[in-house]
Amino acid sequence: MNPAARHATKVARIAVQLRAHTSGKPLSLKKKSVAHQVPKANDLRRKDAKVDIADLTEVLEVDPVNRICVAESGVAFVDLVKATMAHGLIPIVVPELKTITIGGAVAGCSIESMSFVYGGFHDTCLEYEVITSTGEVLTCTPENEHSLVFQMVHGAFGTLGILSKLTFKLIPAKPYVHLYYEKYSTIEAYQAAIKRHYERRDVDFMDGIIHSPELYVLSLGYFVDEAPYTNRYDWVKVYYQSTKTRADDYLTTEHYVFRYDRGVTNVRPKSFLGRLLLGKWMASSQWLRVADKFHWLLDDNKPTITLDVFVPFSKVPEFLEWYTRELGHYPLWCVPYKRVHDYEWLPDHYWRDLGDGLFLDLAIYGMKQTGDKNYHRMMEEKLRELGGIKTLIAHNYYGETEFWEIFNKQNYDAVKAITDPQNKFRDLYTKTCRAAMGLS
Repeated sequence: MNPAARHATKVARIAVQLRAHTSGKPLSLKKKSVAHQVPKANDLRRKDAKVDIADLTEVLEVDPVNRICVAESGVAFVDLVKATMAHGLIPIVVPELKTITIGGAVAGCSIESMSFVYGGFHDTCLEYEVITSTGEVLTCTPENEHSLVFQMVHGAFGTLGILSKLTFKLIPAKPYVHLYYEKYSTIEAYQAAIKRHYERRDVDFMDGIIHSPELYVLSLGYFVDEAPYTNRYDWVKVYYQSTKTRADDYLTTEHYVFRYDRGVTNVRPKSFLGRLLLGKWMASSQWLRVADKFHWLLDDNKPTITLDVFVPFSKVPEFLEWYTRELGHYPLWCVPYKRVHDYEWLPDHYWRDLGDGLFLDLAIYGMKQTGDKNYHRMMEEKLRELGGIKTLIAHNYYGETEFWEIFNKQNYDAVKAITDPQNKFRDLYTKTCRAAMGLS
């Protein structure tokens, strides 16, 4: 059976499952890969009925001439990179963890160090196949009759049907990446450097680590054909720590794109001895599985803070001044993100009032909450004040009215009526702000 026929058989089986589900119990997906949302102690989705999509894991086609790939939604980026690098190509935005899937990258708004040019992984996609909760199969592109579906499944966390197949662009890749580390002592100098490289497009990759309010490191990468040596950060070495001490570095391209797989700034085990003994076998996906299996040990009253926030570039100094005063947790991962599309899942007035063409994604990993303050809620309120956006992978404390003032309910409801009219997958607010928090 050829790949297209195999895929059609899988889609037909999933559609049968969806049509057969009439109990009214919420549906979630049974996938091969671990979920890459922040684990929560009382997430109601653990008790949901399941749609089995675990076999959607095949790369269906790599077209090296047109630099396009077609793959099923459950393909993990580690397998995708291996398949495309065989042709001297790579996906344009490769998320930081090996077992993030391409469908998950769209549903959860994945970014990385090419985002200063290309935006998110979704922005490199050309077509989606979406299976609705009634078993209908839609082909969605930015130009066809399902263009709004195409745009709205981005950031919808699986609440607008099942992404089953994606077509997306690739870019030529060389075997190695040469990294340079520029170091700055003020946010103003750091921003000036980011803006300079952003405008000149003189690097292939750009992200950074803010180690403290006095040390800002900008990591600049270039594809190269040869390397005098290579480092790898998949065992005892910790990538983010290396940016503090090194001037430059060489990695194979595959090791570069997954340099954070042991943790971005929250590498576990923390000690050298622990990594020596266990680090080779305990990558991000293993820790996520452990956390989910022993979820009752997690603290949902004061959950550890792991989240990404998108801050308009002009508001970054004001945000960091507030952040340092109120939270003060470092280091932070920093990813410049170009405004390549005014996403339909945010309201029109948001884009109309936004003057920035660039965001800075700032990622907090592993901050313990102390005292009586709810730092998650403080972050939500500050971001609304500054016109920033918080991703929904973490703990969310929005009220329903407030939530739909931030996200575009009109567009969401219009697509929901097409792809999930019986609300089998929950709506976005219920899934991310209530069910995830154990609230019925």
